[in-house]
Amino acid sequence: MSKMELIQYVVGPISTNCYFIVNKDTKETVIVDPGDEAELLIDRIDLQNLKPVAILLTHGHFDHVGGAARIEEEYKIPIYASRAEEETLKDPHINRTEVFDRTPTVYHATDFLDDEQIIELAGFKIKVLYTPGHTPGGVCYYLPDEGCVFSGDTLFYNSVGRTDFPKSSTESLINGIREKLMALDDSVLVLTGHDARTTIGEERMHNPYI
Repeated sequence: MSKMELIQYVVGPISTNCYFIVNKDTKETVIVDPGDEAELLIDRIDLQNLKPVAILLTHGHFDHVGGAARIEEEYKIPIYASRAEEETLKDPHINRTEVFDRTPTVYHATDFLDDEQIIELAGFKIKVLYTPGHTPGGVCYYLPDEGCVFSGDTLFYNSVGRTDFPKSSTESLINGIREKLMALDDSVLVLTGHDARTTIGEERMHNPYI
């Protein structure tokens, strides 16, 4: 039986999926893409007596990282991101805070990860899958023992991430999906950055971009 409890919140102006990966035995929690509404997320953490241990960022766009610094400050926990995403976090033009009527903002991570690196957080083994294209350093986080992957804005239900942003690349995005995500089993649950979740098998069969 899985020791993972998955809690999902939809936050911010673009309805971003923020996920809590909770170890049911210890209440240790990994937070994936806290894009906004940090105070709401902190309230939910405290209300459920969760114990945050880390933040994982799939990429550096504002709608996925906007609440990270506040949560880091509250719980004194590390923020993980791809090493190749440091420029996105630091550049308001690339992280999109120059648009959408927002103030240009610089974001940060405390720990940078490499492709295929495996880390252990809250008792879960997490593998980094480098899938650039939506952003230069976009990654997905695969939990092999739990049979799920957090795809950020790389892969969606019957769709893929946008590539009309600065530093985006359609070719890189599709190559990354084919090489990294389509190598996973059909049964793997895909937890997307927006909208509905899906499976690798569903996308292998029906995604028109692949």
